Amino acid sequence: MNHEAQNYKQSGKVLVSRRLLVGLGKLLVFGLTLYYLRQAILEASSHSTFSFATFLKIWAQNGWALCLAAALLPVNWGVEASKWQFLSRKFEKITFLEAYRAVLVGLTLGFVTPNRMGDYAGRILTLHRKDRADAIGAILLGRLCQLFATVLMGSAALAYFVYKYYVPLASPVGISLGLAFLLVNGWALAFLFSFQWAIGLLERVPFLHRWLHYFAVIGTYSSGELRQTLFISGARYLVFVGQFIALLWAFGVHLSPEEYVWGVAGTFLIKSVVPSINALADIGMRELSAMHFFGLMGQDPLLVLGASLTLWTLNIALPSALGLIFVLPLKLSTPR
Repeated sequence: MNHEAQNYKQSGKVLVSRRLLVGLGKLLVFGLTLYYLRQAILEASSHSTFSFATFLKIWAQNGWALCLAAALLPVNWGVEASKWQFLSRKFEKITFLEAYRAVLVGLTLGFVTPNRMGDYAGRILTLHRKDRADAIGAILLGRLCQLFATVLMGSAALAYFVYKYYVPLASPVGISLGLAFLLVNGWALAFLFSFQWAIGLLERVPFLHRWLHYFAVIGTYSSGELRQTLFISGARYLVFVGQFIALLWAFGVHLSPEEYVWGVAGTFLIKSVVPSINALADIGMRELSAMHFFGLMGQDPLLVLGASLTLWTLNIALPSALGLIFVLPLKLSTPR
């Protein structure tokens, strides 16, 4: 009896310790999120193009463009939620609202982790099944499809800038670059549609065996399901582009439609392929690439900077803060 009582006492201590660690983890995420938001606000406020007076001036002149960009915010993450709801059907059926909540939780945790890796943990922790870590493959597939849309449009944007400002198209270098862009996109698309073959190759590597089951789910998606995932990713990419163009117009960056599209596509490509340490580093890369591409087209870098910082605030900062509402009550224990 004493032995049972001792075991019960020890299990109680373990439970208390686990709850304490979980609570401390949530507080850490909460504190880091608020810290990064504060640093971002201080960084943005140091630029005259992001001052409150400038914002009021822009609102008076082009308030409709700001409203359009803000109205596309829930659409942006709603499309991502729709994609997650579709991908998660392989292992658990969730509602659209549950998917939206998972996306916001992932966004908040990704806000404070390198290269937004917390997005994986955030979505996994909102699932109810016991072996919910198997969802890693589905999350990776969603990110790969989104990356493919970015690379496809970004490659066309790079070709536009290279051929217009640096290298003639009808030259050996120009032709080589064109073939390279085609090969990169063709390889990426072939990889997505033959992941089961890639899994077979990885199975031959002994030290990777313990990780394979996390990614094997990607090979279970049919060609039709992959096409639908790519379609949803493309739709979300268009929402991103629409938001950025609306904000550029609001800040006084006036270009032709194709210049808007290629400038935004080039910016998104550079931001996506360069790893980021945290949310603050993520800001700098997008702003530098945006000012470079639009600077080539003769636009004021400060106006581009203001539009890009506003885009980051709308799409990342505000939803990350909202996601804290769902992070704090989150249960980190594995469902039975």
